[in-house]
Amino acid sequence: MTFSDTQTKLLKAKLKRRHVKTRDVNGETLSYVEGWHAIAEANRIFGFGHWDRQTLPAHCHWTLNQSGQTICFYSTKVRISVRAGEGLTVREGLGTGWGRSPQPEVAHEMAIKSAETDATKRALATFGNAFGLALYDRRQSQVTRLRTAGGRTRPEPELVVTSLDGKETLFSDPEAFTSEVLRQADELTSIDELYAFWASNAGALKTLNRDFHDSERTERIINTLKDRARQIARETPPGKEVSDRLSAISNEPSTSSYLLPKAKRIRDRAHLAFVATQPCLICGRQPTQAHHLRFAQRHGLGHKVSDEFTVSLCVTHHDQLHRYGDERAFWTSHGVPQPLQHAAKLWKLSHHPGETKGVEFDPDTEQEFNEPTLRRHSQQTDKQ
Repeated sequence: MTFSDTQTKLLKAKLKRRHVKTRDVNGETLSYVEGWHAIAEANRIFGFGHWDRQTLPAHCHWTLNQSGQTICFYSTKVRISVRAGEGLTVREGLGTGWGRSPQPEVAHEMAIKSAETDATKRALATFGNAFGLALYDRRQSQVTRLRTAGGRTRPEPELVVTSLDGKETLFSDPEAFTSEVLRQADELTSIDELYAFWASNAGALKTLNRDFHDSERTERIINTLKDRARQIARETPPGKEVSDRLSAISNEPSTSSYLLPKAKRIRDRAHLAFVATQPCLICGRQPTQAHHLRFAQRHGLGHKVSDEFTVSLCVTHHDQLHRYGDERAFWTSHGVPQPLQHAAKLWKLSHHPGETKGVEFDPDTEQEFNEPTLRRHSQQTDKQ
């Protein structure tokens, strides 16, 4: 037998319902597992260093320009190799994807990436239910159902958004629920309204964190409500009663079972967008993506590190890093032993641009210099 008993058990186990996502396609509801989840399951079951993914050259089937946008369609094949004991198991999957963007290079990149993710999931699905094989059965008999203590089945938990007028909207998709909460939060105009909205939906946030195991979206919602509370407080200075309510919202202790972790994690969408405009830290290519340096803070289940610890990586190197395993070793092998200093520089550039004039990094030591120091460094180099 190639796989261990534990691995075989995990591969044969039912797919947990909470990992199944749905979307409407041509009037039909399509069930699927997300690409990141399939890769995470492969790491969990096979081990980080015991499986490989090889993407064969992608093929562009067609491309066209429509209303100022480039639209293209790609297909590619992914080969998954798993090492277990002395055996090697190889599976392949064919995937497709399309991209649309005003920038041709972005459209093609999106299509290739989508095709690669689709092919990866199809290849991994051949190993078992954990990777989505159970979804090919229309009855989904190998997908779990939540059960009560008495063993009776009950419906999946639903997320309810309660508006200020008492209207309730049900969601089964955490992302749709999050979008609606953020939309309604943006329309709140007073601390009283925000406090009432918080009180009405606190239970739903607990359900999101407890039953859907989605602490990242829970954190995102709470941070947005806090920011909205502070914004309203700045626009309308509150009295004592309202101030007490603001304090209850914006300074909620982190000891709650479903609120923020103790480690402070800053969320700044504008900074992430700025980082994504910078060239790749390794090869200098663009477009890039903002990568969070995972070793910058202590690990928290479902929590990315603070947005201030991000650097720019192209899609190729971003994907390589996530499959490398040891992130510090990855940076060292690519000649960037101290990426945190680059993250600090990007944070200064986006938040304190006036303080970064003349600030550069030495290519060898990655030390930060001000203008006088740069002149001394230049003089020493000339003497040498």
